Amino acid sequence: MPNQPGEEEFRRATDELQAGLAAELQLRPELTFDTEPPPRRLAPFASAVAATVTAGAAEGDAEIGWGKFVLLFDPAGQSAWGGKYRIIGYVRAELEPEMAADPLINEVGWTWLIEALDARSSGYRKISGTVTTVVTQGFGAKQDEPTSTGFELRASWSPVLSEGSSAELDGHVAAWCDVICTAAGLPPPVPGVAALRPQRQQRRRQRQ
Repeated sequence: MPNQPGEEEFRRATDELQAGLAAELQLRPELTFDTEPPPRRLAPFASAVAATVTAGAAEGDAEIGWGKFVLLFDPAGQSAWGGKYRIIGYVRAELEPEMAADPLINEVGWTWLIEALDARSSGYRKISGTVTTVVTQGFGAKQDEPTSTGFELRASWSPVLSEGSSAELDGHVAAWCDVICTAAGLPPPVPGVAALRPQRQQRRRQRQ
């Protein structure tokens, strides 16, 4: 039975995605990945992976961050994407109190994504998204419960293809993992590599 048009190219793209996930597992023992059912109506081909970040044994292996990475592929391309591929990234974590107190934390969270993509990927375009922080504080009978701050980032972008039509998705999934781990408060994985630092002004640079 002949392959569906674009099936072989999407297989190569998912191989790149899996290679990126395997590399992150080597760098980040706190990360675990699970395959999830992909959305069916957004593109002819799709793949989805969920990530969980756990704290060390001293914290009882508590889950401190979550995320989802969705790869969409349309062999015919879509004008809204500016190409054949589109990535959807989702990040959720509980922020440290001092970070949550920053009035520009939403802007800072978006900067984490831009910096990670600039550092890790071969290029991206048509990026968009939202950042939400929610502070939960108890009152009355719940006034002694600790205040918690939930952080959520939802974004989508199109990877820039290099020669040979490779989407180089290992770099994009690495950037996504960087954002999850940063939001969860983990230090950088390699000694000597600077952590992503909150910035007071959003960078608007995008690689075309």
